[in-house]
Amino acid sequence: MSPHRRSLRFWSGAVTAALALTVTTVGQASAADVNNARNAGFESGLSDWTCSAGSGTTVSSPVRTGTAALQATPSGQDNARCAQTVRVKPNSTYTLGAWVRGGYAYLGVTGTGTTDVSTWTPDSSSWKQLSTSFTTGSSTTSVTVYTHGWYGQSAYYADDVSVFGPDGGGGTDPGPTIPSAPGGLNVSGTTSSSVSLAWNAVSGATGYTVYRDGTKVTAVSGTSATVTGLAASTSYSFQVTATNGAGESPKSAAVTGTTNKPNGPGPALPKHAVTGYWQNFDNGATVQKLADVQEQYDIIAVAFADATSTPGAVTFNLDSAGLGGYTVDQFKADIRAKQAAGKKVTVSVGGERGTVAVNDAASAANFANSVYSVMQTYGFDGVDIDLENGLNATYMTQALRSLSAKAGSSLIITMAPQTIDMQSTSNSYFQTALNIKDILTVVNMQYYNSGSMLGCDGKVYSQGSVDFLTALACIQLEGGLAPSQVGLGLPASTRGAGSGYVSPTVVNNALDCLAKGTGCGSFKPPRTYPGLRGAMTWSTNWDATAGNAWSNAVGPHVHGLP
Repeated sequence: MSPHRRSLRFWSGAVTAALALTVTTVGQASAADVNNARNAGFESGLSDWTCSAGSGTTVSSPVRTGTAALQATPSGQDNARCAQTVRVKPNSTYTLGAWVRGGYAYLGVTGTGTTDVSTWTPDSSSWKQLSTSFTTGSSTTSVTVYTHGWYGQSAYYADDVSVFGPDGGGGTDPGPTIPSAPGGLNVSGTTSSSVSLAWNAVSGATGYTVYRDGTKVTAVSGTSATVTGLAASTSYSFQVTATNGAGESPKSAAVTGTTNKPNGPGPALPKHAVTGYWQNFDNGATVQKLADVQEQYDIIAVAFADATSTPGAVTFNLDSAGLGGYTVDQFKADIRAKQAAGKKVTVSVGGERGTVAVNDAASAANFANSVYSVMQTYGFDGVDIDLENGLNATYMTQALRSLSAKAGSSLIITMAPQTIDMQSTSNSYFQTALNIKDILTVVNMQYYNSGSMLGCDGKVYSQGSVDFLTALACIQLEGGLAPSQVGLGLPASTRGAGSGYVSPTVVNNALDCLAKGTGCGSFKPPRTYPGLRGAMTWSTNWDATAGNAWSNAVGPHVHGLP
């Protein structure tokens, strides 16, 4: 039985009623309220806390505030319960809260004399607030507050536990004071439908509220936020406040953010574009920061997003260690700089070892929500679909349309199918491309690591020639995709793929054949396609390893097409 099913069964019945008391934000404390929990931030180790079976310890990372947090690890039949007896007043209402991350985490209270309550959250890679409230009975003078994980799950972390309410007389941690207004508010990025903001941290704040033109639009726990759903080419005024259990600060100084025209930040994507995959790992190719990517690349696909344990969902983890200490902040800044220079930066999902599966409505929703979250976090312009182990056309279409609805008209969607995936319009990849034709940017089929394939004339062609590129591209061009949605994907060097490398001269001849009718081999396309989007390569890193020979030759040629 899975831990999820087990937890659902355990929490049925009376506990379901308790979960109904869960709230998403901590109510504002009254002037007389104090935090009755002691050592609430675990700054004094496990003092005042008792953990079952030696499951708990304090760690210096990750912490939410201060210098320490609780780490508790379930083992066998022990769920890593850590508890504290808290003095309270009878006939009083208290707000119980804590910040958690890691494995499944539960927060609750027993001995209230009325209804004991609890709340929980599945595993989380970032700090998440749990909160609920309870009322003490007529003779209740103490309660037991606890956290615990779940059997067989990974360790959970907890920090900043609070039991806000009337002073129970058992000693308290100092209650919070209303924080000061945030400083340094600035616009860190824009799209045609969103404005990204950043500001300085405020001491004692547990969260921040963002206002647009005087109206609250979102609340976050960190020092950045992206406000979405905005109109293109429109100016908005933004302010931020800091919050904690004591209340909300005055509003910050206002800044003005102006959304872009519908084609996104910087200049529009050019009529003819070069796409390059940037490797978020070290496999022997030149290690690059995003800032190092050659200027010839118009679309940079960051490879790759990572699958999660949630079906269809992805996340992104920068390989800082493998990339020589490249930090997330540097990475985000480099994305913004590329965008300011007119480049588009997308996150690629899949790859040879990609395991993301979108095969039902739930996983389609998970895919759309998680990709959009990654886009907001890092500032990506869109997503690249590089699922080399098959896809479901119905649900991938559903996922991408949902993502488009969230991200708006500036969303970049690229695809990188294998040759076998685009032999017929009945293939799932081809179906998906046609299903989203109105929001699709470009399909850059991989003309490498391939066996012999049929061209649009029904003849068999082998990889490594102009004819292989043009005859297979013709299937897409005559099968329903617009010329602007078709690109030629090739390796940047002989080391970039197992087979299929051709010289930049062959790539350029194929582009000319399709766009102008010159430079063809034995295959002559039925017409020319001057709107052909361009070319793609794996990868910018292998290109750099080979002295940028591919981009230096193919880039100017693509940009010079009619």
